[in-house]
Amino acid sequence: MPRPLSLNEDRLFPSDPATRAVARRLYGEVKGLPIVSPHGHTDPEWFASDAPFKDATSLLLAPDHYLFRMLYSQGVGMAALGVPSRQGPSEADPREAWRLFASHQHLFRATPSAMWLAHVFATVFGFDVALDASTADLYFDRIGEALATPAYRPRALFERFNIELLATTESPVDDLRHHAAIRRSGWSGRVVTAYRPDPVIDAEHEQFPTALQRFGELTGQDVRSWRGYLEAHRRRRAAFAEMGATSTDHGHPTAATADLAPAEAEALFGRIVGGAFDAQDAELFRAQMLTEMAQMSLDDGLVMQIHPGSFRNHNALLFRDFGRDRGADIPTPTDYVGALKPLLDRYGNEAGLTVIVFTLDETSYSRELAPLAGHYPALRLGPAWWFHDSPEGMRRFREQTTETAGFYNTVGFNDDTRAFLSIPARHDMARRVDCGFLARLVAEHRLDEEEAAETAVDLAYNLVKRAYRLG
Repeated sequence: MPRPLSLNEDRLFPSDPATRAVARRLYGEVKGLPIVSPHGHTDPEWFASDAPFKDATSLLLAPDHYLFRMLYSQGVGMAALGVPSRQGPSEADPREAWRLFASHQHLFRATPSAMWLAHVFATVFGFDVALDASTADLYFDRIGEALATPAYRPRALFERFNIELLATTESPVDDLRHHAAIRRSGWSGRVVTAYRPDPVIDAEHEQFPTALQRFGELTGQDVRSWRGYLEAHRRRRAAFAEMGATSTDHGHPTAATADLAPAEAEALFGRIVGGAFDAQDAELFRAQMLTEMAQMSLDDGLVMQIHPGSFRNHNALLFRDFGRDRGADIPTPTDYVGALKPLLDRYGNEAGLTVIVFTLDETSYSRELAPLAGHYPALRLGPAWWFHDSPEGMRRFREQTTETAGFYNTVGFNDDTRAFLSIPARHDMARRVDCGFLARLVAEHRLDEEEAAETAVDLAYNLVKRAYRLG
């Protein structure tokens, strides 16, 4: 017999009855607030075309690296799960891929993925039995039937989820046609883009030569000259802003920044585009470009996000066969105090600049990031991210940063996901964890409940709008 599926109303709240009662009341203040998702990786074409999603595998399994990385770690092949390769779409039968996924549900016990999936299955599709090998076909068929109805089209789900704003992420060589189509459609849903210039900044990126050429074609600039290259960035940033962008995003290996003299920067760029660079030059160029992006953000008002500290595509075989973003990105130790100093020396005191810094290195929370954000007007802390967007990760973030940076040098929550249907689950998890943390402060007489309720609303809704300039 399959296990029943139900969502306990007190999930993630403190076990102490009195503190749990406070958490319930606080959660009641934020449960129904709109979702603001300022950073993520959903596909804008979904909302441009509003075409039906195909099936459970292509929607819920194949795009979600949280899921297939766990399965891969247990010897389940990527191709069998419906994950596209460099050769094109997977040839796996979607139903068989889903059965394979269903038969391995035990791997996800106590992981955030299990909680997100349970939320999706129960609240979006109405299941009351758990997914396992015996219910795989039931799930696949019922989800497929639902996806064929108008209520499960992308725009209808967007509205059902009470999403106020959803930001996608595009490279500077994306023509933004899907965002333009959304604008032309007259649909009221607010889907915006974000500027992710990594392919034309990271000389070690495999797409750099072709992306740089396309960058010049899109902007009409001589991008092999330093002046033309910087102007091309300004023009693409302006084009992104026209499509609603309020932020940029930078996924560099480290948080290194630099502030070279103009002649040095131009000479470095000459080595980069001339192909006469080494790894040290590539790192210095990425570092210099973060400072250049900060100057541009002062000029055009785009909020700057820095996502460092991931050794991307660590599995060389997987990268060769399946490409990027296939679950093989691994956290690395990351320095912020020294790395950010050149940028902060130049712009850290600018109240008109917002730089949101994320980390995969939790050891830096209390030692580096909270003290930095608790001092520099330009700096804010991004929420627990990626491997740490989990109940314990979110709690650790609050415990290690609040005493030094407070709540108001943080920026609320972002889901950073490709898994569209999990967005409400992820935001609900963050709201529950924050309410539990605040309830403990109330129980310890460190906050009164009125203050905690106001803070809960700010963490769930107001801070993200303020930080990302979404008013």
